[in-house]
Amino acid sequence: MMRDRSANSGGRMNTRDVWRSLGFLRNYRWTTLGAFFSLLLVNVANLFAPQLLRTLIDDGISALDMSAVWFAAGGLLVVALVRGLFNFLQGYWSEVSSQGVAFELRNAIFDKLQTLSFSYHDQAQTGKLMTRMTSDVERVRQFSGQGVVQLISGIIMLFGTATVLLFMNWRLALIVLAVIPLILIIFALMVRQVFPFSMRVQQKLAGLNSILQENLAGMRVVKAFAREEYELDRYTKQNKELLAENMNFVQLFTTFFPLIFFVVNLTMLAVVWVGGLQVINTTLTLGELVAFTNYLMLLLMPLFMVGMVGALLSQAAASAERLFEVIDAESEVQEKEGALDLLSPKGQVSFADVHFRYIGGEEDVINGISFESQPGETIAILGQTGSGKSTIINLIPRFYDVTGGKVTIDGVDVRDLKLDSLRSQIGIVLQESTLFSGTIRENIAYGRPESSLDDVVAAAKAAQAHEFIQELPDGYDTLVGERGVGLSGGQKQRVAIARALLIDPQVLILDDSTSAVDAETEYLIQQALDELMAKRTSFVIAQRISTVRDADQILLLDGGELVARGTHEELLRTSELYIEIIETQFGERSETTAVVEKELAL
Repeated sequence: MMRDRSANSGGRMNTRDVWRSLGFLRNYRWTTLGAFFSLLLVNVANLFAPQLLRTLIDDGISALDMSAVWFAAGGLLVVALVRGLFNFLQGYWSEVSSQGVAFELRNAIFDKLQTLSFSYHDQAQTGKLMTRMTSDVERVRQFSGQGVVQLISGIIMLFGTATVLLFMNWRLALIVLAVIPLILIIFALMVRQVFPFSMRVQQKLAGLNSILQENLAGMRVVKAFAREEYELDRYTKQNKELLAENMNFVQLFTTFFPLIFFVVNLTMLAVVWVGGLQVINTTLTLGELVAFTNYLMLLLMPLFMVGMVGALLSQAAASAERLFEVIDAESEVQEKEGALDLLSPKGQVSFADVHFRYIGGEEDVINGISFESQPGETIAILGQTGSGKSTIINLIPRFYDVTGGKVTIDGVDVRDLKLDSLRSQIGIVLQESTLFSGTIRENIAYGRPESSLDDVVAAAKAAQAHEFIQELPDGYDTLVGERGVGLSGGQKQRVAIARALLIDPQVLILDDSTSAVDAETEYLIQQALDELMAKRTSFVIAQRISTVRDADQILLLDGGELVARGTHEELLRTSELYIEIIETQFGERSETTAVVEKELAL
């Protein structure tokens, strides 16, 4: 499960996850080294420039020597060209490296999300996960691309410039070096506050994206209930909270940076004052003073660079912490070492005293259920809403793991099987049909993309989908929108059934899969499924009695317990709850009694 590290850190910056994210740079080591050496050459060129200015003033202008002027001017031109070229290379290679890190992080998170169990996704909000995949990745990318190289380069430049200043004029250098600790303390105080600000900004942004995602996904519901104003108010409130946090963040920088510039200007004033006196007393030349002030700016530049990198590091630390919460999340469903392949399954499914409780739940939603299905049998699962029907079928492909007892296929505990091997033998049509952006053919062949068009058409015909697909503008090549927009509920359901049938599963699970179709379409689908179910072990969840009359077993659930089991005729004789479910389908008690009497007479 995902751990909330920010709650445990007490708002303190932990850089461990940042350095972990920089581990992705190993795949881009040469571009990273290229960026570093390019920036190093830029710094070397910068160190030469003040000396050329000194030559220009002292040996050229003051001495009225044009050869020295031309020499210094040519040298400054070369420095400018070198600086421009390697600035470009540094920027380009840094961007290549940082984009590579972003690529690796996004893939790592996406890969992890594919492996996490339903328990994780039950609790995670899509909008917040999207924020981590976008905004948080971008902050780590910025630090990995510019921050690391500039931090190392800034430290080298800081010590290099300080050394040159001491050799040039140690008295003036002491004035400058005495101020550096004060500037570093100011930067440290600023960086210390950046982390909690960054964490809060990202959390508010995640909340805003969650509202946006919910609103876009439920736009039809919003409009159906005329709740546009309410949703706008809800979004605006969250947006204002994000704005407030961003303004606090801006205020932090606008408070500290003027203070730093004030200290820098005082330092510059002191250097010019003392250096000017030395020039008047002829202990220092004008060219040396100009060169010294230029070196002073070069000394302050890496200080600012280190301060800015510290701020980037703090932001990246907050984002990296959120990213690795996902990457380090542990799935409740783990594949055992040495897990077995499910080869040539017969389809015998058994539940032995199965218990299940959702993460954070206070009581079991499945309590001591035991039953066994033989190969080729059709098992219908009935019960009121919340009785545990969907939970039963989710345990067979290990979307969740039991908390007690065991589920077996052909006598083998599903926890001892490889997940891919297990799920490839199970065809599932969920209650909510999910289609992906793409063509009808691609959606049907989703579980077996190498399938030929003939195989796709055969599955569509079996699911009673072929006729309406042919009427679409481009037939099987017709593009469907996100989540199947453009198709009716019944059409999406039939495409989903065709998708499950194409993989030719040994175990077939239909979770109320005809709920979105009319009676005529349901009858056509049921006719096609009856023949297909005869060759498979099938589990059917349905609220319509017509879909389960011919089931080999009917499991009647109530409150997470198996309260009755038998055929349709047996349950009509023995289960009052089963009679009540019939009443919900056929109306008054008198009508139900007539139905029961008719059933018993057959």
